[in-house]
Amino acid sequence: MSASSPKSGNLHEQDKDASGEMFLTGRHQEVPSKPQKEFARTTLAAGAVLWRGELADPDSIRVACIHRPHYDDWSLAKGKVDPGESLIAAAVREIEEETGYRVRLGKLIGKTVYPVKNTTKVVYYWTGEVIGGQFEANDEVDELRWLPVEAAKKLLSYDLDREVLAKAAKRFRKPADARVLYVRHAHAHDREKWSGDDNLRPLDKKGLRQSEMLVPMLVPFAPTRIFSALPDRCQATVAPLADELGLDVEVDERLGDNAWLENMVDAQHAFMDVVAQGGVSVVCAQGDVIPGMVAWLSAQGTLPIDTDIHAKKGSTWVLSFRDGQLSGADYIPTALPVQ
Repeated sequence: MSASSPKSGNLHEQDKDASGEMFLTGRHQEVPSKPQKEFARTTLAAGAVLWRGELADPDSIRVACIHRPHYDDWSLAKGKVDPGESLIAAAVREIEEETGYRVRLGKLIGKTVYPVKNTTKVVYYWTGEVIGGQFEANDEVDELRWLPVEAAKKLLSYDLDREVLAKAAKRFRKPADARVLYVRHAHAHDREKWSGDDNLRPLDKKGLRQSEMLVPMLVPFAPTRIFSALPDRCQATVAPLADELGLDVEVDERLGDNAWLENMVDAQHAFMDVVAQGGVSVVCAQGDVIPGMVAWLSAQGTLPIDTDIHAKKGSTWVLSFRDGQLSGADYIPTALPVQ
């Protein structure tokens, strides 16, 4: 699809199969820096393939299909991004509003793109494990069914949703056993205007806002550990998240730029020590080490990343691992609102 909206004045949500496109290929996904401007008139939405069961037993996995009375269709949980929201914050809010469930987000599956009336609707989907809540029928969703993947494919009304579900099923068959939210520190005061120890250079006004906005973006991944490189700006970036989750920030100078430039092997070992702990961890680091580390992880594993590896201030790489090897990489360029 070109970067201008297609002619779609008479198309509605139910017509998305007629002229929609899927961008669901690959385990490496990147959200544009300004997704709201990807097309001439963009309507952003976000959601997830809700699942429950035991990943060690694929036959136990059930996924949620929702019935929307307004459209009389069966689809996946999603909704529009509100002003002031990030894509991830919108996804978890819409899921809870529509289904009553709280979820732990996992892999970014990709996005679907289709014309609706005079706009281009872009919907980002993650996998989402249900960790709490209860469904109650409401005006938006009057029925929810938990089904095996193949049965869900038959029930869903749209081919686009079936394709999203098929991609999620691949992730279920080869689940991650560790995930690292690899954050570059937020915007700090200008290095050229800072005369003191560079490790003490603080976040500026923009950086403080970025650090606060990281909270609703990273909490949905349910991290249980937070690590930081030595500089104060790294520690300050994840301090609001640590406060929200009631976690301590473990400082390890081997995770920073200096260690990467002076003893790369030691820096690699420090990062892999985090991976080896399993579960979901946050690591806040700097602009030299992050692209270098992601490139090294890609070269060591089974996930080639052939594009430039970005690391904007306040950005996050959601890195998935299986048996110590990189198995998925999702780049989210900002925690600031996309609407």
